[in-house]
Amino acid sequence: MAFLRKYLPPKLAYTAEHLFPRKRKHRKRMISHYEEFIKKGDLVFDVGANLGERTKVFRTLGAKVIAIEPTNYCSQYLVKLFQDDPNVIIIPKALGAKEGQGEIHINEKRPVLSTMSDKWATESRFSKDNSWERNEQISITTLDALIKQYGTPKFCKIDVEGFEFQVMAGLSSSIPFISFEFLNEFLNDAIQCIDRAISIGNATFNYNVGENMDLTLPLWTSKEQLISSITNINDKTLWGDIYIHIT
Repeated sequence: MAFLRKYLPPKLAYTAEHLFPRKRKHRKRMISHYEEFIKKGDLVFDVGANLGERTKVFRTLGAKVIAIEPTNYCSQYLVKLFQDDPNVIIIPKALGAKEGQGEIHINEKRPVLSTMSDKWATESRFSKDNSWERNEQISITTLDALIKQYGTPKFCKIDVEGFEFQVMAGLSSSIPFISFEFLNEFLNDAIQCIDRAISIGNATFNYNVGENMDLTLPLWTSKEQLISSITNINDKTLWGDIYIHIT
């Protein structure tokens, strides 16, 4: 789909992408999945909004979205895509454990793989076939700071290519539902995020595999049962999203 974004303005490119049956089908599945958590009028944080695919889904569900995206290319793309939508606010920053300045490694060919994590760029499954050609200087804020400014979201999606724990470390109050991406090779990092959630409130967990958009477990469960379920799959290439419910 990158060729469409190269030659068409963002709104037209998005429309053209979703003429493909596979894209339409996946978008429908995302809407069905996220409506378990998001209702009309809810506030949602899209952390690592990238090119706005999930922000679009959240808006379809009637949510107000704070879309956080630090890279110049993606944040400018988001501004153009949502310039006529007052219910999407673009924050051209990264999130971390504290406010300040930092660097992000930019993948020119695949912007979705840009990362603030040195380990993710050198040790993840993507490090063998990808390169990060340059760094961008970026501003960093925190989930706590965004909550102070905009209020507590009903749902917070975190997809920041290995920087998930630092994002969670900047949160000290409960958000009802949080999702964050995990890779099997960095499962210990995911456990850090889980422990952070447990330190904030009464947390239960679930997960989905890849992009199948279905929660794997029939019930929300404990940290121990979650990790047992993930490790029992015994797939080195496993990835997906872990979901947190904090009460």
